[in-house]
Amino acid sequence: MTGNSEAHMIVQPRDEHLLRELTLMRIIDRDQAKLVAGFGSTTRANTRLLALYRAGLLRRFFQGTAAGGKKSLYALSPTGGRLVGESRPVKLRYANDELLATNFFVAHQLHVNSVYCALRYQPIPIPGVSFVRWQNFSQPVAPRLIPDGFAELAAPQGAVGSFLEIDLGFEGTAVWKAKVEAYLRYASSGAFAKTFGQAQFRVLVIANSEKRVRLLAKAVGHITNKIFWFASFEAIDRDSLWSPVWVRPSDAAPKTLL
Repeated sequence: MTGNSEAHMIVQPRDEHLLRELTLMRIIDRDQAKLVAGFGSTTRANTRLLALYRAGLLRRFFQGTAAGGKKSLYALSPTGGRLVGESRPVKLRYANDELLATNFFVAHQLHVNSVYCALRYQPIPIPGVSFVRWQNFSQPVAPRLIPDGFAELAAPQGAVGSFLEIDLGFEGTAVWKAKVEAYLRYASSGAFAKTFGQAQFRVLVIANSEKRVRLLAKAVGHITNKIFWFASFEAIDRDSLWSPVWVRPSDAAPKTLL
């Protein structure tokens, strides 16, 4: 255990795990912290997150809710980063306890995190399927191509590698056309196999509405029927990531990922 004399607290292994995960997840809300750190109750999560914030290991911000309240968001502080060997935690241009206005980065990152948590910290209801790894990208994997994440699963049929694209409805069709073409060039270049050790990959696109899913699937279908899978957060939240909530380009029949 690592002591923090300034705050007169003992940093538990669970705390260190949460801090390490924040080097990957960047900014989280309480519910994501509960999953990652294994807090058994909301009260316990609130108490421990507050203690870590007061100890200087976490940064804290607030975000307004649709009901007119506010919820807490947490990020790794420089002190917390040093504790877990992260010398350069992600820099967020917000002051501690700042109430954030509508923020694309925060909304986008929380959605990315929700997929990561579903894959790593929630049960996968398919026999023989397990989480292997997740990777973020600060640099392009190919020209003009920076995915929102990469997940690898082990399955009876072999490794399943998927890039993630979160779509909150702000990118036009020209942007998506360029993105699709970049993925297709990457798929045919052989670079993916050299970097990730797999022959092929999927691109999972999760959009903010069913209407957006239909629009994107149709647009992508004019270019390719390969590698892309589409679902909405609404459908995933209702039925789960593993249910038949996915559609392919130019094919509206719902499918399961595996």
